[in-house]
Amino acid sequence: MFVALCGVSGCRKSNTTSTSAPSHRPKIDACTLITNDEIQAIQGAAVKDTKSSENNDGRFRIAQCFYTVDPFNKSVSLALTQSDPASSNAKNPKDFWKESFGRYEGKVEEEEGDEQKKKSLGEREREEEGEKSRPPKKIEGVGDAAFWTANRMGGALYVLKSDVYIRVSVGGPEAEDAMIKRCKALAEKALSRL
Repeated sequence: MFVALCGVSGCRKSNTTSTSAPSHRPKIDACTLITNDEIQAIQGAAVKDTKSSENNDGRFRIAQCFYTVDPFNKSVSLALTQSDPASSNAKNPKDFWKESFGRYEGKVEEEEGDEQKKKSLGEREREEEGEKSRPPKKIEGVGDAAFWTANRMGGALYVLKSDVYIRVSVGGPEAEDAMIKRCKALAEKALSRL
């Protein structure tokens, strides 16, 4: 799940300069933000294993936790992006958030030519193009700001809270609204421990 969403979660390099000072918050272990009991209550299945990992790029520290659930399709992925506390080049995740999601705060309008492009595509290509270009959906009521990004495999909820942001994705066969609801419930648990 992480690989598909890496571009939005902080793995790509930014060419813009930071406008906010980086946070000096100590490292946060993503696996401490949601308990196994909370996962079980929200996903309706027990956690069999948790695996943590970390990635630093000199600007950001991305801590991840993967909760393996039985059945596997109900597993949960949680990633937390914060300033890299060990780097002199650390950046504030709020700046990356603005860069990634700021343009979606208001109404997203189609660029000129998009309608013509859609007319020239076949049905299958239109479906694939629509999936690739579907803008993030603003989600109210969680964190300082939140967006849902959808893909063929499901989606992920990105939530900004103060000087960090989290990404929560869940598995399961439900409709998108049900997945958003479960991600939102898990995000609220994680945010309560930041």
